[in-house]
Amino acid sequence: MFEAAMQIAFGNNFGMFCYWTYHVVTLFILAAGIGWWREFAVRMDFATQTTLKATQDFLKDQNVLLEIEVEKRTRKTQDTQDATIVILASLVETRDNETGNHIRRTQYYVRALARRLQPHPAFAAYLVEHQIDILFKSAPLHDIGKVGIPDSILLKPGKLDPDEFEIMKTHTTLGHSAIENAERQLGMTVEFLACAKEIALSHHEKWDGSGYPAGLAGNGIPISARLMAVADVYDALTSRRVYKDAMGHDEAVAIILEGRGKHFDPDVVEAFAAITDEFRDIAGRYAD
Repeated sequence: MFEAAMQIAFGNNFGMFCYWTYHVVTLFILAAGIGWWREFAVRMDFATQTTLKATQDFLKDQNVLLEIEVEKRTRKTQDTQDATIVILASLVETRDNETGNHIRRTQYYVRALARRLQPHPAFAAYLVEHQIDILFKSAPLHDIGKVGIPDSILLKPGKLDPDEFEIMKTHTTLGHSAIENAERQLGMTVEFLACAKEIALSHHEKWDGSGYPAGLAGNGIPISARLMAVADVYDALTSRRVYKDAMGHDEAVAIILEGRGKHFDPDVVEAFAAITDEFRDIAGRYAD
């Protein structure tokens, strides 16, 4: 129709007809080429976007699966650590006059003290929530060194003589050495073992420097050991043993308060004084 219209317009001028036909056909071919290229580019962009979206969805799914797998493996590792702690603590329990509930009570006492001290400027940097969890996990190993103490001393129903007490005191260094050797065998530092080693070695140190095994004083005593000192003494006082009766809660509290600045860190004793009812509740909940 277009060529018929041009033929009518140009009549017998065949040259002009061919000239315009050439240009119009060229224009149509160019327009068709541009249209085809645009369609090709749009389709390619759509295909790229679709592929990218599919890849992103795939990677997102893989990340979710990876996170689930990491969480499972982390939980498995934590469960293995917890089982190891229970087994090691049970070894002490089988040889000592103290019961498994002593281990559990001191765990909860330490955590209660730590949470009370969390806002304290001197403790805030150390007592983050993760570290409190590590303390709770490490506490049962505080007396692990007692497995190396002879039964004649460990199970003696009466008071130890000076020589026997010197041997008993070595349970701190024995425990520290045992955990340190475990770390060496692993060839790596394990966070909760590092804390357990610290507690095992220093929980009998005293604020005034009269404790053992190293005679550390004041802030030279690790925070973990300062918390355990109060927890361990309170539980020893309020628990019945073959060589003594259990002391009442109020009397035990009075002894802890009296040891402020001598046996115990004053700030830890202050925290203890504020939560003595919680200590009594824990003692009742996990009574022997």
